[in-house]
Amino acid sequence: MRNISSVINVYKKKNINSKVVTQLLYGDTFKNFKKEKSWFKIKNERDNYEGYIKKNKFLPDQKNTHKIFKLSSTLYRKPNKKYKTKIRISFGSRIKILQKKGNFCKFDNFWINIKDLKKINTIDKNTFKNISKFLKVKYVWGGKHYSGVDCSGLIQLFLNYNEKFCPRDANQQIKYFKKKVKLKNIKKNDLIFWKGHVAVVISKQKLIHAYGPLKRVVIMSIKKTINKIYKTAGLSVIGIRRIS
Repeated sequence: MRNISSVINVYKKKNINSKVVTQLLYGDTFKNFKKEKSWFKIKNERDNYEGYIKKNKFLPDQKNTHKIFKLSSTLYRKPNKKYKTKIRISFGSRIKILQKKGNFCKFDNFWINIKDLKKINTIDKNTFKNISKFLKVKYVWGGKHYSGVDCSGLIQLFLNYNEKFCPRDANQQIKYFKKKVKLKNIKKNDLIFWKGHVAVVISKQKLIHAYGPLKRVVIMSIKKTINKIYKTAGLSVIGIRRIS
């Protein structure tokens, strides 16, 4: 089945007061294990992550042609800026283009600006090339959306965008990526892990991460981050991994 909402929360338990463990973006597909009253127990087809979602309107899977390149993209009722809706879909969402008209493309029941799209098979050689799009985005546990993202969700978004598999949680990611790196040999695009946290190296001196204590995505000094996390949370780096 295919999600056609901007974002849907996936809960640990069938209760909206339960922890949000991840999210489904527009175009994400899932297998429905079990119906339980107003809930579905699902498995995300991209990463096999399981959880509960509220029943909603879903459509069958399809062969998508494009993905959202901007942090968020406005949807329109007609191929004209005058018909803007309040709906925005997030980076990494996937759609199938049915029709083109001027600067707009039609998919499902909406139109979208063609400038916001890349072809589905577009891959950046630099996996995290555009990660700064998420700078200052709010930190939200379980988030993968322009309205809020968590540390491991941010990593997964960019690997998935570039057609690479990536587990959902930091503790799964450090096990999945096998190539170990020492801090002195660190380079751009390496992943630094603490217990329950992960950051992406963007240069010899700096990293970017969705950082809970600052409640947003930030760029920080690698050295200062390591010291700060140890000082405030008592956590040391448990591993550095190279994704390629």
